Amino acid sequence: MRAESKFLQLMGRIQDGYRMTQEECAYLLSFDERSLEAAITRGVADAMSREKFGNKGLVFGQIGVEVAPCAGRCRFCSFSEEFTTFTAHSLTDEELMAKADNFCSTGELYALALMVLHDTSFDRTLSVISRVRERIPSTTQIMINMGDFTYSQAEELRAAGANGSYHVWRLGEGTDTIFTKEERFATIENIKKAGLDLYYCCEPIGPEHTPEQMAEQIIKGVDYECFQHGAMRRVLVPHSSLAYLGQISELRLAQITGVVTLLALHSPQITSVGVHEPNKLGITSGANAIYAETGSNPRDTEQETTGSHGLTIEDCKRMYAECGFEI
Repeated sequence: MRAESKFLQLMGRIQDGYRMTQEECAYLLSFDERSLEAAITRGVADAMSREKFGNKGLVFGQIGVEVAPCAGRCRFCSFSEEFTTFTAHSLTDEELMAKADNFCSTGELYALALMVLHDTSFDRTLSVISRVRERIPSTTQIMINMGDFTYSQAEELRAAGANGSYHVWRLGEGTDTIFTKEERFATIENIKKAGLDLYYCCEPIGPEHTPEQMAEQIIKGVDYECFQHGAMRRVLVPHSSLAYLGQISELRLAQITGVVTLLALHSPQITSVGVHEPNKLGITSGANAIYAETGSNPRDTEQETTGSHGLTIEDCKRMYAECGFEI
């Protein structure tokens, strides 16, 4: 068995510092995840990532602050009002502080993500950020995961204590969601203009998404000079309108993570590459950032995701150790 000569030539150029084009990105994604080319992609991405990031694995945490039937109606999200089994619930201040303490008490957490709903009031969002900022170590970054927002709101988020924001032009935007790419890009530009770190990702990847679609989305994150890039597969949510399509394998996700990594490594702005949900294949294919999660989770049907889909910090640390990382 031999790898394609065209593929080997491209991999050699990438290792020499070449940033591939969108078409070349799609080419790498076109190989079957069980192919020799996919295995080489994962191996080269892993080696280059470990060299660039000093074999360090970063642990992030996310707290799902609220859960409710959401008017955003994203067809892949367990909160969608069209098929959710959730009733409205919001963490109390005491519960929120306890979860923040649990994540941050040892000082090991690089950043804490706070996730609210698409239609959570902006005042509530600011209150959550400011309360957590007062509570956790100043060295721990805060990242907000929320709906679209204006430039003035981005400035308010930063003033409240947020260091960054997770925001993505998602696969299927406008078809599998009620949002437009113009809305998503406007918010991304507001994030950058306000001086917040942009956390980005190729997501939510399903079996139906083509190499060309993924390549376009991946390149956008690099072009916007995101702070963190990554890859996330769509988790099959029972009763959702996309459930019949199934989900990609962890091996395919690892291959995509490797391609994201090979692009991200040549961007001085990108400080880490994530894989969601955390798995060993992903962190041996270029990823060096994984998330522990507690509270609500749009990929879970349990109100408390810890012990279900969500990992603890100790789980994440064990996963890194098994894969030969320092933490």
